[in-house]
Amino acid sequence: MSKNIADIGAEAEQAAADYLVGQGLQLVTRNFHCRGGEIDLVMRDGATLVFVEVRARSRTDYGSAAESITPTKQGRIILAARHYLARHKLDAPCRFDAVLLQAGSLRWLRAAFEA
Repeated sequence: MSKNIADIGAEAEQAAADYLVGQGLQLVTRNFHCRGGEIDLVMRDGATLVFVEVRARSRTDYGSAAESITPTKQGRIILAARHYLARHKLDAPCRFDAVLLQAGSLRWLRAAFEA
């Protein structure tokens, strides 16, 4: 039986979280939603709050995992990050990372884009 997209996404997010924890980051929360955006993982890297976009691709017909993080998608992530910071009354240094899972490999892009 094939997996549905939600299962694949959840597995990719778990793999990304496990990898980042193994690299010394701390998981703060998963799947933060607000009107207009979502953040897959919120992590801490020392004093820095890290908003992580997880992208999984089994095929490259429609572009790579990195290419799928378009400027529009980045804008939605930045919007959600601003909501997260406001909701939790946080004033911390922030970074936007991406974890890309494609063709059986995992790639971590620190500071993948900026707000």
